[in-house]
Amino acid sequence: MKYCSTCGHPLILKEHEHEGKIPYCEQCQEYRFPVFSTAVSMVVLNPDKDKILLIKQYGRDHNVLVAGYVNQKESLEETLIRELEEEIGLKVKAYRYNRSEYFPNTNTLMCNFTVVANDECLDHVSDWEVDEAKWYSFEEAKHEVKPCSLAQRFLFDFFKKWQDANNRYDFSWMEVKDTKKESL
Repeated sequence: MKYCSTCGHPLILKEHEHEGKIPYCEQCQEYRFPVFSTAVSMVVLNPDKDKILLIKQYGRDHNVLVAGYVNQKESLEETLIRELEEEIGLKVKAYRYNRSEYFPNTNTLMCNFTVVANDECLDHVSDWEVDEAKWYSFEEAKHEVKPCSLAQRFLFDFFKKWQDANNRYDFSWMEVKDTKKESL
């Protein structure tokens, strides 16, 4: 961030107690903490939890995980429910947070989840957001995901996290979540 988002004045780096050097606007006399987007990324499992969904998007010939940006006033959980339904036409049966990683290419904090979909049917995949969606066995997904990508790192982390010494996957933690918005 080089310029103040309020007045456009060039920012300087100024020491902030307990925070280190932070961009500062001398015109507004305010610190300007970094602004970035937030998105969710999903390792989507079929209901039997033995296949992973990978997609191709935007005319690119590589497989990635389902992902989408968090809208204003939306939680991460609401986003993953909305994105899976919008892009793939499936409902979320259960989910669990895995980890996050900053993605500098798009200035985005990516928050990764494991999601169990309610169905394997891909008849309602969005043709304006997704070029191709396909279920892969765990072994196939390891080879089909885009190499050296954030999607691959998230997918491989999923494998490391839930695979036991006998190459079996423990999904006992995957309890069903109520995916309906709770009324206040």
